Amino acid sequence: MPQTSVVFSSILGPSCSGQVQPGMGERGAGAGGSGDLIFQDGRLISGSLEALMEHLVPTVDYYPDRTYIFTFLLSSRVFIPPHDLLARVGQICLEQRQQLQAGSEKVKLKSFSAKIVQLLKEWTEAFPYDFQDEKAMAELKAITHRVAQCDEENGTVKKAIAQMTQSLLLSLAARSQLQELREKLRSPAVDKGPVLKAKPPAAQKDILGVCCDPLVLAQQLTHIELERVSSIHPEDLMQIVSHMDSRDKHRCRGDLTKTYSLEAYDNWFNCLSMLVATEVCRVVKKKHRTRMLEFFIDVARECFNIGNFNSMMAIISGMNLSPVARLKKTWSKVKTAKFDVLEHHMDPSSNFCNYRTALQGATQRSQMANSSREKIVIPVFNLFVKDIYFLHKIHTNHLPNGHINFKKFWEISRQIHEFMTWTQVECPFEKDKKIQSYLLTAPIYSEEALFIASFESEGPENHMEKDSWKTLRTTLLNRA
Repeated sequence: MPQTSVVFSSILGPSCSGQVQPGMGERGAGAGGSGDLIFQDGRLISGSLEALMEHLVPTVDYYPDRTYIFTFLLSSRVFIPPHDLLARVGQICLEQRQQLQAGSEKVKLKSFSAKIVQLLKEWTEAFPYDFQDEKAMAELKAITHRVAQCDEENGTVKKAIAQMTQSLLLSLAARSQLQELREKLRSPAVDKGPVLKAKPPAAQKDILGVCCDPLVLAQQLTHIELERVSSIHPEDLMQIVSHMDSRDKHRCRGDLTKTYSLEAYDNWFNCLSMLVATEVCRVVKKKHRTRMLEFFIDVARECFNIGNFNSMMAIISGMNLSPVARLKKTWSKVKTAKFDVLEHHMDPSSNFCNYRTALQGATQRSQMANSSREKIVIPVFNLFVKDIYFLHKIHTNHLPNGHINFKKFWEISRQIHEFMTWTQVECPFEKDKKIQSYLLTAPIYSEEALFIASFESEGPENHMEKDSWKTLRTTLLNRA
């Protein structure tokens, strides 16, 4: 299974290193004590939960690095629910505010208040879903109410709070509408497949009747991929960590609405694989099946060129399903040189080394892109999930001294942040509703139906296949 071996000192770059930035100040870097943070070469590597929470909260002379804010807000939910974290942030803010009020330092108090609002703004923008929880929203209102007291009427702090609140409510409303839309969406219909020797109607449409240009189909697949992956949020991906660690007392919200986007995206991969197999197996004539296989090989190649590795892998997986792979007479007529190249890129040996090299190349192209077409990077999602999983499993959450192993969470955050950057790319290709409708709603055969269609096209060749075919025939006759 794909896994990530991490050497943190070499992987963590300056963009997500946790190093204290010049002029940002440094908090809690004392020596020893359960409340201290441990730095190595200026980089935060561990600390107690309490110290990490204190490091999140600004002071008059300090504001946390943005990469730390994102990483801690993302990873803290493994140890403490967001509303409890927000409550603790509120307590720390209140203590600092009272100290400033006691010293009658109005200028510093206003500066501190502005920094608190900025922190809350970054939180609500990066993780707005946290505030669907009534407790979190109540804590947010309590903190902003206290902070606003230091500002005059129509002052900058109050304006910033109003803008932040409006943006948050709009974001939550948009997500609520998206969730309602998801519930209305249905999975593609599953066709029971052919009855014995029953041929599909001559007028029945196939993918080539809808789109015969491999590049256009690859572009429409990329449209679907980007639309679906854009509904995945950082906290959804953190589920991979929190769900698989039964030792932690606190979890992310594990309800269906929280994991739906991950499951839906994974289901899309499976549906695309089954659609490819269906399109091949339901073709009656060998000549047309050969053409269908060659078409999908070209589509997969175009997906690779675009940077859509997820659709490419789904298409290859569909052609490697047993009902398709066993069609030896059909495959003998296919020009497989292109397919061999694609399989080379997706060779699982050495932890998918070839794919990772291609992904790295696409990432570098995206970073240096001059056009939106060059920015597209859609990784193989189940490999990305497995990478996060193994990164979590091979590094502990806590060190022997009880500190949180923050070095681990820097790397998890880096990978999730990179993934989120890819999901925010706007698709540059024109949308074709007719093609997309077919891809999303065309009936797909069940596994049983695929084997029936496959055996009807090319009869069983060995004892195992003959037994399988006999069992399928008996099952169908009993149903009839």
